[in-house]
Amino acid sequence: MNKRNETYLQQLKEYAADFVSLNSNRTSLITVTRAKLFDGNEKVTFFVSVFPEDAEGPAIGFLMRKRGECKQYIKENSRIQRVPHVEFAIDDGEKNRQKVDELLSE
Repeated sequence: MNKRNETYLQQLKEYAADFVSLNSNRTSLITVTRAKLFDGNEKVTFFVSVFPEDAEGPAIGFLMRKRGECKQYIKENSRIQRVPHVEFAIDDGEKNRQKVDELLSE
């Protein structure tokens, strides 16, 4: 991935994180961990971690309902010309990393 795409993804991720922070009800901690582009930059998936873990279902449901608003937030608050379609997903890689850390600390 070139430097320009990395910068673009980082900007998208930061705006998504701001949106989540402003719109979540604070019953769980939702963190945007990374972003990935698909379909020739037509779609972005923001991967999130949720604490506590049993709140993942309601959190991802909330985020999927708000994805249009998230895209609009990015359009209105950034200088990004063309905002891709927004999706959210649980970051299983982050969950696995935490489990490994847990096992190593035992």
